[in-house]
Amino acid sequence: MHTPLHVLVGSLGRGVLPSAVDAEPPEGTVLLDLGPDHPSNAGLLELRLWTQQGLISRTEVVVGAMHRGAEKLFEVRDYRQIGMLADRHDWQAPFAGELLIALAGEQLLGLEVPVRATWLRTLLAEHTRILSHLGFLSFVAHQLRRSGATAAVRERLRDQTLALTGNRIHPMICRIGGLAADASTDWLRDEAQLMVTVAQLADELGSQIDGPEFRQHSKGVAPLSASVISAYGVSGPAARGSGVDLDLRRLAPYLGYGELTESVLLYKPRAAAGDAQSRFLVWADELASSAALVSSCTERLLELSGPVAVRLGKIVKLPEGETYVANEAPLGMAGCFLVSRGEKTPWRLKLRTPSFANVASLESLLVGVRVDQLEVALASMGYVVGDIDR
Repeated sequence: MHTPLHVLVGSLGRGVLPSAVDAEPPEGTVLLDLGPDHPSNAGLLELRLWTQQGLISRTEVVVGAMHRGAEKLFEVRDYRQIGMLADRHDWQAPFAGELLIALAGEQLLGLEVPVRATWLRTLLAEHTRILSHLGFLSFVAHQLRRSGATAAVRERLRDQTLALTGNRIHPMICRIGGLAADASTDWLRDEAQLMVTVAQLADELGSQIDGPEFRQHSKGVAPLSASVISAYGVSGPAARGSGVDLDLRRLAPYLGYGELTESVLLYKPRAAAGDAQSRFLVWADELASSAALVSSCTERLLELSGPVAVRLGKIVKLPEGETYVANEAPLGMAGCFLVSRGEKTPWRLKLRTPSFANVASLESLLVGVRVDQLEVALASMGYVVGDIDR
């Protein structure tokens, strides 16, 4: 007999129930909280599950609870304003959203930004990747009751963001033509010093994930096959944890990655079994590689002078045409399809977000998973609800 199960993943204190107006969940609902620092706490994901003898036999993912119509809002905001909107759909990695819009606009304009802006953008992209990965790795620290070090490093990273941009979470520094602020020599040296701590934390988290206590709960859980990855368009750490060699920083280099890939971004996963443990190990290993990339960028920027932006008019209009730009966001491939009619607002702007593909794959991934393994399976996939409901 198949037993229905209604699951909400998140925090009722911070989210809005998708199927009820009041603050109480429907009768028979199970609330999963993946930890106080996990991104799921900022919004609810609704799952409808059917179980048989303790195993999940069918899954339906219900999205739309946080849909804010961001893609339609893009069409009534000018190109200086839409960067702010793009900053907010993946709140774990806001700079990645800003960057994607700026790259699309620059490609349509045929605009080349200053060299220093390119390297500072590369640094900030990896700084953001570290912050995002730590948000999901906080689940490991929470499970092992060792969340202090992870939280402390995240706060230091946010302090660095604040020192550069004036904002701790949403930097809003990237725009068409470059960046709104430059990094001082002191800031770059502080960033390089912080990366030493990040690399040490990466080693510690990797050892904890591969240790017996966490391994017994994650090894062999929710294996993600190459066929499911292909069918749903899964990318990023989730795909790389299954041995799929897909990383746009290396395979289709942009920003400064073309000069960095040989030394840091060689594809050599420690684990590629496709299970939850492998996905967590990829996150930990990528912390170390991102720290190395940031250190390389700081070295380059300390020797490089010049502006970080091209001066543009108060009103930016893109020429008629269309373009598609993709980059490697922390959770996987992010894309922007931009159509311009020569106005100060886009005629159409469509986003391809990695969270949507990751969550869509749950309908196949969770089949066969034990109910008591659901928590670790979900935490290992990586998604931000705002990145799903655009």
